[in-house]
Amino acid sequence: MKNIKLSLIALMAIGNLVYAGGDFVPVTAYETEDVVVADETVEEAPIIVEEAVVEPAPRAVENIYANGFYAGLGIAAAQYKTNCDSTCAKSGEDKTAGVMARVGYDFNQYIGLEARGMRTDWKANGGKVKHAGIFVKPMLPVGDATNVYGLVGMAKTTTTGTLQTTNAESLALGAGVEVDLTQDNPKEGRYGRVFDGKGDQEQGVGVFVDYEKMVVKSGAPDLDAVSAGVTYDF
Repeated sequence: MKNIKLSLIALMAIGNLVYAGGDFVPVTAYETEDVVVADETVEEAPIIVEEAVVEPAPRAVENIYANGFYAGLGIAAAQYKTNCDSTCAKSGEDKTAGVMARVGYDFNQYIGLEARGMRTDWKANGGKVKHAGIFVKPMLPVGDATNVYGLVGMAKTTTTGTLQTTNAESLALGAGVEVDLTQDNPKEGRYGRVFDGKGDQEQGVGVFVDYEKMVVKSGAPDLDAVSAGVTYDF
């Protein structure tokens, strides 16, 4: 009997719950964890870009052919002295003046070839001298602007006047100095001559002075000349 009462009470309680519209809401508890995502910073190695070195194409070397030709013009003073003693009817000396010209080619700084001529018409005692020859020209450069040179060659010399008349083809000797007055300007290139710019070899104007014994021959009268002038190197 007691069990029946308990069962009835339970049924009544369930009925009241249903009648009241109660809902059974299951409660589920979630435990939320915060997940911290760490951003890992990765340092990237710097990228080095090597610039390609482009070498310029080699430029063709210009050949510079320095010309060895030169020409000069000047004045000359000549002296004619006879080989006679005081007993000769036509003994003595004559001094004249005139013009001289020279052209030549320097092969290197030590040797050249020159042709020269002289004519004196400005007479003091009535004499005239004509002289022309070709000479080997040994040289010695002194610094970059000065040349000391010699002259060894064959020449023809004639004299006319009140003193002895001379008509000789003989050895002639001389020596002189020439100075370059033009400022040397270096050029980019390869010179055809290693001595270019040494001792009056650069293109431009120079000056010269020299002495020449026009007749070197036994028994000949003394014929000497001193010349001075300007030159131009081509």
